Amino acid sequence: MPFEITNELIEQVTSLIQQRDDKAILAFLGEEHYADIAELLDELSLDEATYIIKLLDSELTSDVLMEIDEDVREKILKNLSAKEIAEELEELDTDDAADMIAELPEERQEKVISEIEDEEHVKDIVELLTYDEDSAGGLMAKELVKVNENWDVLRCVREMRAQAENVTRVHSIYVVDDNDTLKGRLSLKDLLVTSTKAPISEVYIPKVDSVNVHEKAEDVALIMQKYDLEAIPVVDNDHKLMGRITIDDIVDVIKEEAEKDYQLAAGITEDVEADDTVWEHTRARLPWLFLGLIGGVGAATIMSGFEEMIEKHVILFFFTPLIAAMAGNVGVQSSAIIVQGLANNDLKGSIGNRLLKEFSLSIVNGLILSILLFVFTWFLYGNILTSSAISISLLAVIIMAGIIGTFIPLFLDKRGIDPAIATGPFITTSNDIFGILIYFWIAKSVLGI
Repeated sequence: MPFEITNELIEQVTSLIQQRDDKAILAFLGEEHYADIAELLDELSLDEATYIIKLLDSELTSDVLMEIDEDVREKILKNLSAKEIAEELEELDTDDAADMIAELPEERQEKVISEIEDEEHVKDIVELLTYDEDSAGGLMAKELVKVNENWDVLRCVREMRAQAENVTRVHSIYVVDDNDTLKGRLSLKDLLVTSTKAPISEVYIPKVDSVNVHEKAEDVALIMQKYDLEAIPVVDNDHKLMGRITIDDIVDVIKEEAEKDYQLAAGITEDVEADDTVWEHTRARLPWLFLGLIGGVGAATIMSGFEEMIEKHVILFFFTPLIAAMAGNVGVQSSAIIVQGLANNDLKGSIGNRLLKEFSLSIVNGLILSILLFVFTWFLYGNILTSSAISISLLAVIIMAGIIGTFIPLFLDKRGIDPAIATGPFITTSNDIFGILIYFWIAKSVLGI
């Protein structure tokens, strides 16, 4: 049966905690996966979650702490002593340990680090804390299996066994020289079928993909996605092997980037969650709502300049929402395609070619929709001139929106600004304003007013 959080389950665990029935709790949760336990702790009170964390074995709870919600983890860590946190960190790989320590206040970080008994573990954690969290160095773990090109196969196997004790998963075996310079990778198959006296230099594969320690996390994700890698070695500027990044870390990067882009597209400027405070949500949403307010005022101002024409041709006023909506929809569609292409690094060709393609696409879509709108308005109102003004305006607005929706994200990307911002209220508001301006200007020209 798959693990499922139910009210009965929560009540059962809560009851056991209240009774201080530690034996029953251990029997109940001891065999569960740490991700399931983390899901359960998110549903319990802070005191109840802390009680379970202190009760379970550190080898299990260290993984649980990395899985639970960040806000819950922060509160639990406040209730643990420096020694208790250190015990949890000693069970984690260096990358996860560094991430957890980074969430603590600086003063507490020093206390926790001083309580970790494994000096090599401390050294690796402190090193990882020096890197930007959004870089390859900030993602990598120091745990890996490496062998020297000067060893023979027999020594290689012996050394690998010793190193593997500290590595959760052995994705790859890296080959280095005496200076720890990355030379290549070792195939387990080749290792098994080769004489134990053969030197590794004759066995290893010299071609190995790697990333620089200062590479951006998003770029690392693209490389691993492109070459379908489960792990990738990290090197410094001298190509010295520094660590490795595994697929689980990259999945987290992709998820965080997707959430960030989704919120930007929705007009939310800061990373917020459903349980954050009203003030945090207000601060994240208000800037784009304010932009929308300015856009609405701008559109109203433009319409006021055509008041006389609207009075004579009231039908134009009724189609204003349609024109504005089509401008916003086309702009969002165009920008979404460009942003997706930029994110996946598969956008080819120059800006000029991209704009020409979008111009051609807008003409095709615009003509089809404009003809349909012309037939509808002519059948409904029987005025060819007014119908022509509305349908021609729609065609022009669709072309304009497509070009703006394509150009803006490309421009932002060139300027080093996240282009995802162009798929939200920014592009919608700008297209609304330009769309209405074009609509009434063309209508005025066609109707001869």
